[in-house]
Amino acid sequence: MACMMTLPALDDCLARLAAEDGVLVQVESTQGSAPREAGTWMAVWRGALTGTIGGGQLEYQAIAAARELLAGQPGGVAHDAVVRYPLGPTLGQCCGGVVFLRYRRIGAADAPALRRTLTAALAPVALFGGGHVGAAIVRLLAGLPYTVRWIDSRDGVFPPVVPAQVETEFSDPVQAAVATLPPGARVLIMSFSHAEDLDIVIACLQRLRARGDLPYVGLIGSKTKWATFRSRLQARGFTPEELARITCPIGVPGIAGKEPEVIAVAVAAQLLQVAPPLPALALPCVQAAGAR
Repeated sequence: MACMMTLPALDDCLARLAAEDGVLVQVESTQGSAPREAGTWMAVWRGALTGTIGGGQLEYQAIAAARELLAGQPGGVAHDAVVRYPLGPTLGQCCGGVVFLRYRRIGAADAPALRRTLTAALAPVALFGGGHVGAAIVRLLAGLPYTVRWIDSRDGVFPPVVPAQVETEFSDPVQAAVATLPPGARVLIMSFSHAEDLDIVIACLQRLRARGDLPYVGLIGSKTKWATFRSRLQARGFTPEELARITCPIGVPGIAGKEPEVIAVAVAAQLLQVAPPLPALALPCVQAAGAR
């Protein structure tokens, strides 16, 4: 996998935790208009910042409060406290809503639980195919609110290191993995062979017939490829209505170019359009005693 200019936020957070403590600042809930939704987070370090909760005065004040907690300054925000921030004239932001932020001091021992917590609310994507296009899509999705289950039937196709939001899986036959996908998984099919692609599509259609819980199934390829697949699938008894659940070609129209990175942008944009991640569920709001 090609090197990235910057690490995805979760990878950066986990890497820094190995060397220093930080403070996790997370949007617990919101009321009215707010810059980011519940579940959004940033990690504050002594001399750095990972992620963002929306910028502006809200973020500026949150960073200051987090660094006070990190330094152990008396009178500041407490560990695991939730603070209420009205986004009005006093904060200098005109959103008009209210944001509740939770502050947690975190260290190296918290890394495994933090990884589980911060990926739990992300939308699942199952990507079949470890080729160049698949790798480009994985690199892009690692910076978006998705977790990726990256599946292939071949040994040795995955890079030795993948982003924290990505899990690689060997499956032979490859279509067997479809049955174990989580409900709501977005499926991208781009294996090394048309035969495997067809098997995966059939498995997805069978799951849609039985459970209907795959909101997006996209198959890479041309209109000619899909015409051939459609004929074979109809011969197997799938109806036109069922075949309409498959998107082929994939990617938003109007983006020209066949470079893997260009295809990745078009595919990611289509995922965000037709099967967007849902906002994280807000936890019960607790007003801290020292709220300001």
